[in-house]
Amino acid sequence: MKTYKYLFIAFTFLLFTNTFSVLANHLPPTKKFVVVLDAGHGGKDPGNRGNGYKEKDIALNIILKIGKELEKQNDIEVVYTRKTDVFVTLDKRAEIANDANADLFVSVHCNAAEATQAHGTETFVLGLHRNADNLKIAMKENSVIYLEDDYEVTYGGFDPNSPASYIGMTLMQEEYLDQSILLSDYVQKEFTNKLKRTDRGVKQAGFLVLRKTYMPSVLVETGFLTNKTEGKYLNSSAGQQKMASAILEGILSYKKSINLHSTEMSEEDQISQATVETATSTDVYNGITFKVQLAAGSTAIETKSYNFKGLNGVSRNKEGNLYKYYFGSTSDYLEIQAKQREAKAAGYKNCYIVAFKNNNKISVNEALKSKTK
Repeated sequence: MKTYKYLFIAFTFLLFTNTFSVLANHLPPTKKFVVVLDAGHGGKDPGNRGNGYKEKDIALNIILKIGKELEKQNDIEVVYTRKTDVFVTLDKRAEIANDANADLFVSVHCNAAEATQAHGTETFVLGLHRNADNLKIAMKENSVIYLEDDYEVTYGGFDPNSPASYIGMTLMQEEYLDQSILLSDYVQKEFTNKLKRTDRGVKQAGFLVLRKTYMPSVLVETGFLTNKTEGKYLNSSAGQQKMASAILEGILSYKKSINLHSTEMSEEDQISQATVETATSTDVYNGITFKVQLAAGSTAIETKSYNFKGLNGVSRNKEGNLYKYYFGSTSDYLEIQAKQREAKAAGYKNCYIVAFKNNNKISVNEALKSKTK
């Protein structure tokens, strides 16, 4: 009798093990977070040559340093538009990102200006140029298409040197604008707070390399090669390492923020009595104000509910050259999560929670760590 009992136990164990193995093998693989790193210029396109430095080499060195560290993350896949000194068209760079089904596109460049005293970092998202300086930078970066064959056909007659061409450039990335700005904010904060670089802000301009990418995308101008001090810094190994580390931290902070919101949403979808009970409690952070960012753009829109899919209590704040639109305002983190659920239900699928302390924006993670126990 004991023999049969042992055989039954063994059979049951084997059946369970095999069943678990089959199920495990058929589970969908976890998708890695795909980051496309784009070193500006390359090959026959040297980029700007301020003070004799080569933008294409500096951009590539920074990109490779970022990629080396990102590749150490098990849940991140890194794709490069170039890893050597080769020429890649702007259209091809976007194609590489789209084919990779990327979660982020980060393009690195170095700036130039006629005024040699100009210095500092700035990060761009796609949009219409808002002033002459932004237009000049976009014109400079877009002029590389003249080195491409059949550029008139590829870019539909777009002329980088004609301001009229930019008037018709629509915001192709509107769906990803808020996320692009979030990443830009993280990168600029790293430059300013950690490296003490002069902050020239997050800006919008009509960059062709960003126009055709279908994911959150930014173009980082790491500094001015035409500035003697800054050019020397960017051309140095130490300077390139520091800039790479700052951009790396910005990417990781963005990824952590997006993952946080994704986790919150998946939990929120599980409607249960326990969730309802939790939502009725409070989680107050004194001195912190949480808001839900719905959108951002260059146009000032009236904060009436009919402009925001029926949501009441939307506020507008101008930050740099952009107007940002927020829903809700509270020190209660659970309350702002409820507001985020409400916004997503209304159609703002990509909205996210932001935090302020003394009217200055800080990361949500920093805000959550600040609570006095």
